[in-house]
Amino acid sequence: MKLTYHGHSVVEIKTNGTTIFIDPFITGNETTDLKVEEVQVDVILLTHGHGDHVGDTVPLALRNNALVVAPFELATYLSWQGVNVHPMHIGGAHQFDFGKVKLTQAFHGSSYIDENKQIIYTGMPCGILFTAEGKTIYHAGDTALFSDMKLIGERNVIDVAFLPIGDNFTMGPEDAALAAEWLRAKTVVPIHYNTFPVIKQDPEQFVSMLKDGVGKVLRPGESIEL
Repeated sequence: MKLTYHGHSVVEIKTNGTTIFIDPFITGNETTDLKVEEVQVDVILLTHGHGDHVGDTVPLALRNNALVVAPFELATYLSWQGVNVHPMHIGGAHQFDFGKVKLTQAFHGSSYIDENKQIIYTGMPCGILFTAEGKTIYHAGDTALFSDMKLIGERNVIDVAFLPIGDNFTMGPEDAALAAEWLRAKTVVPIHYNTFPVIKQDPEQFVSMLKDGVGKVLRPGESIEL
C-alpha cells in the first residue's frame, strides 16, 4: 500500500490495483502538487461537504467514472449531479472489493454554499477508517479533539493517522498531539495546515510534540509505503 499526501487534507491511497483519493481539493489549493486534468482515480472518499474537501470530486468522478463514498446527505446531493455514489453514515462500515471503509464521528460542520449564497446541509461530518492489505489508515477529516478517539485507538490497530493541526477550524497542534496519544497510531501525519493564513502552523514543531518516531511530515507529493 502506498499513501501520498497532496496538501491540505488530500490523501491518495494505492492498494490492490485501486487508486483512492480522500477529500480531493485541488482547484484553489495552492499547497497541492496535483493538476485536476492529470488525476486518475477509481474511488473518492469524502469526510464532509465543505468546499475545501469535496473540492474537485464531481469533475474527477465523472471523467474517471469513479465511485464516491460519502455520508448519506452529501452522497445524495452528488448523485443529483450524475455521480456514482455509495452512501454511508457514522458508525457504519462496508466491505468493498478494494478495502473496508468505516465512518467515525467528527466534531465539525458540513455544508455546501451554492451560487445563490444558499447554505445546503450535507449531513454529519465524519472521519474515515480504511482497511486493506492488513493495514488500517485513519483520516480524521476536520474535527475537534474528542474523547472517543481513545475508543477508536483501543478498537483499531492504526498504522497511519492523518490528523488536522491547523487550529481555528479544527484541532490545533496541542489537541492533535493528545489525539495522537489516544489513537496509538504507529505513524501520525499532520494535515489541514498552511493552506490559508488563518491555519498557518509549523508541522515540524507538531511532530516534536509526539513520541519519538511517531510523527512524520509529508510535503505535497511525498509518500509512505506500508
